Amino acid sequence: MVAEAQIVQVDGRRLRVTNLDKVVYPESGTTKGEVIAYYMAIAPLLLPLLDGRPVTRKRWVEGVGTTNAPADAFFTKQLEPGAPSWIPRQAIHHSDGPKEYPLVEDVPALVWLAQVAAIELHVPQWRFSADGLPGNPDRLVLDLDPGDGVGLAQCAAVARIARAILSDMGLDPLPVTSGSKGIHLYANLPGEQTSDEVSAVVKELARMIENDHPDLATSVMAKAVRGGKVFLDWSQNNGKKTTISPYSLRGRAQPWVAAPRTWDELDDPALAQLDLDEVLARAAAGIDPLAMLRAPSTAPLPQPAKTHRSHRYPPN
Repeated sequence: MVAEAQIVQVDGRRLRVTNLDKVVYPESGTTKGEVIAYYMAIAPLLLPLLDGRPVTRKRWVEGVGTTNAPADAFFTKQLEPGAPSWIPRQAIHHSDGPKEYPLVEDVPALVWLAQVAAIELHVPQWRFSADGLPGNPDRLVLDLDPGDGVGLAQCAAVARIARAILSDMGLDPLPVTSGSKGIHLYANLPGEQTSDEVSAVVKELARMIENDHPDLATSVMAKAVRGGKVFLDWSQNNGKKTTISPYSLRGRAQPWVAAPRTWDELDDPALAQLDLDEVLARAAAGIDPLAMLRAPSTAPLPQPAKTHRSHRYPPN
């Protein structure tokens, strides 16, 4: 049995870790120690995506539960009072006052977050600027969220439609299976537009896809109209909103990961979410579909052309 509590050295930092044999994912038997090991192993790919971004955490103190009995979880913005002093932090002013967010820059910080059951790591599309204020977004995101009766294959079909339009705009979108139900599309930006400006462009993109493919997709947020369709959630480009970071674990019944994928993979009708072991195996094999997302774009962000129609960009 693993000791109840122990002091470990992680890249020169002393950390107290507890209950490493505690089962966090009952359906797979995945333990807290395995969650920590995942974040340590995936750090070279994850940390550059977190760098400079305030990290909102979703915590499952008693584990994630099961499909039929999911456990309680909560989001936290303010860095926990017991956080190590060496974790950098940056304040953001909210309507209820300022909150200090952690800046996750190294492996010890990831280990500490996993120790306090911060399973999910959520970030905005912008990074802090040199003056400590939120900067312009350096990427856009389109969240393809399946409604009732919709699977990943239909999400992938809509993703290909969005890819064609974004490519014609001079962007190179990259897909991420969300680790939950759908697919996220990311594209690099040069950081010249505000969050509001980027949101407006992605909203127009979503409306175009909805107009051209009303049987496949909707940009309307009301859940009542989402059945059988993919919801095109453009709103996560809002500067006040966050998205699950690529390579973050998810608090689902299985230890799924927000996993970067290749476009060839999205053509597979058996496309499925990936778990932590599968993602680690891909990383060990050098599969890194988001490599381009780590480099800043120099392409401007034009409005999507209004000439895209269903016959031009079929879903298959």
